Amino acid sequence: MTLSQWRAEWAPKITRDLLAGTVVALALIPEAIAFSIIAGVDPKLGLYASFWIAIVTAITGGRPAMISAATGATALVMVTLVRDHGVDYLFAATVLTGIAQIIARFLRLGDLMRFVSRSVVTGFVNALAILIFLAQLPEIVGLGWQVYAMVGVGLAIIYGLPRVTTIVPSPLVTIVLLTAFTMATGAQFHTVGDMGQLPTDFPGFALPNVPFNLETLRIVLPYALTLAMIGLLESLMTAAIIDEMTDTTSDKNRECSGQGLGNIVSGLFGGMAGCAMIGQSVINVSSGGRGRLSCLWAGGFLLFLVLVLGDWVKQIPMPALVAVMVMVSINTFQWGSLRTLVTHPKSSSIVMLATVIVVVFTHDLAKGVLVGVILSGLFFAQKVSRFFGVASALDEETGTRTYTVTGELFFATAEAFHTAFDFHEEARAVVIDVHDAHFWDITGINALDRVVLKFRHHGVPVEIIGMNQASRTLVERLGRHDKPAAALPAGRH
Repeated sequence: MTLSQWRAEWAPKITRDLLAGTVVALALIPEAIAFSIIAGVDPKLGLYASFWIAIVTAITGGRPAMISAATGATALVMVTLVRDHGVDYLFAATVLTGIAQIIARFLRLGDLMRFVSRSVVTGFVNALAILIFLAQLPEIVGLGWQVYAMVGVGLAIIYGLPRVTTIVPSPLVTIVLLTAFTMATGAQFHTVGDMGQLPTDFPGFALPNVPFNLETLRIVLPYALTLAMIGLLESLMTAAIIDEMTDTTSDKNRECSGQGLGNIVSGLFGGMAGCAMIGQSVINVSSGGRGRLSCLWAGGFLLFLVLVLGDWVKQIPMPALVAVMVMVSINTFQWGSLRTLVTHPKSSSIVMLATVIVVVFTHDLAKGVLVGVILSGLFFAQKVSRFFGVASALDEETGTRTYTVTGELFFATAEAFHTAFDFHEEARAVVIDVHDAHFWDITGINALDRVVLKFRHHGVPVEIIGMNQASRTLVERLGRHDKPAAALPAGRH
C-alpha cells in the first residue's frame, strides 16, 4: 500500500476524523450503558466492549468510517444467558461469536450481501431510523417543557451552525454548549451519570472462568451462533449504507473477520459482544469522518473520557445527546422512499414496507431482513415466470410435433412447462426445442423428465434439441430420462 493509499484509508482529513470521532465517543457512552442494562450486566461491560470493538475493527475491518461497538441488537440475545449462567458464560459466548465470524470470512459469507435487494436495504434503514427515534422518547416525553426546549435548541444548533461554519461538527458544539449551559445555570436534567456507574480502571485480560468442556459448549454455542448471525447481518447492512453515503466500496468479507477479532478481544478483556452501529456510523459520516482514524479515535477517546474525564462526562445532559440522536434518525431515514412508494413497482414497495414493519414491531433486525429477502425472491421468481412460454407446431407431412420453449425453467415455471404438452395427441414424434430456454434447478429438470418419460410411456419418441452446455451438464447429472432403466434407482422406472 502506497502512502497516498494509506492516508486515503486511514485519515483523508485528520482534523475532521478526530472531531467526528470525538462526537461519536460522547454519544457512545450513554448507549453502551443502556445496552449493558438491557443485557443485565454491569455498565462497564458495554463500555469496555465499545472501546475494544471500535479499536480492533478500525484496524482490521473492511469499512473505513464505520463505527462498531456494543449494540442493542446483540444485547437482547444475551439476557437469558446472563440470567441463567452468569457473565463468565457471556464472555465465553462472545469469544466463540468472534470465532464463528472469522469462519464466516473464510466461507465468504460477506458475498451474500449481493442477494439483498435495494428495497430491503431501504426498509432496513428506515426501520432503524424509526427505532433510533423511538428510543429517545423516554428521555423526552413527560419530563417537562424544559426538556423539549433543550432538545429544540440542540436541533437548532445542529442544523443551523453548518450554515455559518463547518469547521467544527455541529453535534459536538451542541453537546459542549448545552453541557456548559446546565453547569452554569444549575438546571436539572437527566445526565449521563444517571445512566449508570462509569468504570475507573483499565480493562484487563482474563480467560472466561468457565469449565472448558462439551457442556459449556452446549450452553454457549446457540447464543454465539445467534450473536454471530445478527452481528454480521447488522454490520454488513450498515457497511452497505455507509458505502452509499460516502460513494465508496468496502470489503464485506474482511468486515466479517474484523468483527470477529473485535468480539474475541472484547470477550477476553471483560466486554460483551457487539457489531456495527448504524446510528453512530451516520453520526461519524455526517460529522465528516471518512477514515479509519475516526473509528480508532472514537474508541480510544471513549475510554479516556470514562477513566480520566468521568466527572465531567457524567454532567452531560441527556437532552443534548437526544438532540444528536434525533438528528441521526432524521438523516438516516430515506425520505425519498415515501415519494417513490407510488412510482416504484408495487413489489418493491411491499418489500420495503414489510421490512420496516417487521423490524419495528419485533425489534429484530434479522427477522425483518429475512422477510424482505424472502419476499424479494418470491417477487423476482414471479416476474421471471412471466417471460416463460411454450409454443408448438405440427409438421403434417412427418407427423412430428415441435414444442419451442422460451425463458427460464425452474421451480416457478416447472408446472407451466409440464401442462403445455398434449400427451393425448397421436403424434409420430415429438421435438422439444430449448434453444431459447435455460434449466436452473432440479425442479425444472424433474419437469423435463416427467414430460419425456410420459411421451415414451405412450410410445412417442422424443428428441431434445438446442440445449446449452450449462443446462446439459445439469441434466446429465440430475436428470433420469436419458438413463437406461436398469440404472435408475428402485421405484424410479
